[in-house]
Amino acid sequence: MLILAATWLITADYLFLVLHSTLIGFNLFGWMVRKWCKIHLLTIGLTFLSWFLLGIWYGWGYCFLTDWHWQVLRQLGEKNLPNSYISYLFSRFFGMLPPAAWVDFFTVALALLALFASVWVNFFKTKR
Repeated sequence: MLILAATWLITADYLFLVLHSTLIGFNLFGWMVRKWCKIHLLTIGLTFLSWFLLGIWYGWGYCFLTDWHWQVLRQLGEKNLPNSYISYLFSRFFGMLPPAAWVDFFTVALALLALFASVWVNFFKTKR
C-alpha cells in the first residue's frame, strides 16, 4: 500500500509539473495564436484573479496549483520549498535559486505584458 501511495504522489508531481508549466507557457504565449485568443484572455484573467483576489486571504501571488503541488511535494519529503513556482522550476531544472525579488518582478512584468497583448488582440487589433 505504501508503494502505491508513493507511486501516486510521484505521478501527481509529474502531472502538476506538466500542467502548471504548460499553463505558464500558454499564459505567456497563447495570445499569439488567433484561435486561442479568447481562452487565453480567460486563463490569464483567472491567473490574475488568483494572484490578487485569492491573494487577499492566502497571500499576494497565491496560486492554487502551486499550493496543491507543494502539498504533494511535502508528502514526498521535500522541504524548504520556495514561495514562487518559477523559483522552484529554476531550482529543479537548473539547480539554482535566483533572487526572489527578480523572480517576482519578471513574473509579474511578463504576465502583465501577456495580459495587455491578449486584451489588444481580443479587442483592438483589426482582423485581416
